[in-house]
Amino acid sequence: MPTNEPVWPDHLFADLDRTGPVPLYYQVSQRLEQAIRSGEVPTGVRLENEIAIGERLGLSRPTVRRAIQELVDKGLLVRRRGVGTQVVRGQVTRPVELTSLYEDLKNTHHEPATRVLSLEVVPATDAVAERLGIAPGTPVVHMRRQRSTDGAPVAVLENYLPEEFADVTTEQLQQRGLYQLLRGRGIAIRIAHQRIGARRAHDDEGELLGIDPDGPVLTMERVAYDASGHAIEYGAHCYRPDSYSFETTLVAK
Repeated sequence: MPTNEPVWPDHLFADLDRTGPVPLYYQVSQRLEQAIRSGEVPTGVRLENEIAIGERLGLSRPTVRRAIQELVDKGLLVRRRGVGTQVVRGQVTRPVELTSLYEDLKNTHHEPATRVLSLEVVPATDAVAERLGIAPGTPVVHMRRQRSTDGAPVAVLENYLPEEFADVTTEQLQQRGLYQLLRGRGIAIRIAHQRIGARRAHDDEGELLGIDPDGPVLTMERVAYDASGHAIEYGAHCYRPDSYSFETTLVAK
């Protein structure tokens, strides 16, 4: 199916049971979910709007809207401003471990893509200097990236590294994860302090994530240290909440 034109797989709904006890919205959502999970309706395609779908199926708009919302809640569809309703592979659930987003996406069979928004050497602000354990004004490498998976944006990543990494290139960041690049330079990340939270989108984050300008986002801040205890990286990231979640295991002492 082409991804540039909206689609709707009519054949999946030719035999809807309109007189039985199973609600029509549930029948529609279940059949569409099976088609998405099987790949019959592939990742990245746009669906027709609710009015067009309702006319095709002879269903009310509220029924279609509820069917679509069921799959949005499951992370199989996303509503993107200016694009419409789009199929994604499913919500990215990330374990809270000392790994990068790029690696987590690869390990869960998602296809990551990176757009480098900025890459520059800047003076460290007071906040960045405190986290990296350096003096304010010390030159640091600042990088900002948009991370997508399966054709849909999931995160805006902002990182600060010591100036010794100023030779990292845009091409390298597009092709590999940051932690992969660091390991390739002999840097072993041994420990990190991390904080997970939520807030409203700032500045252009809503546009980059395909949500409302002041919509909610998940956040993660992390300071990572090498084997000698030196701070190597400070990251401040935000994630689209309907396509992303964190997962951890708790053990009683």
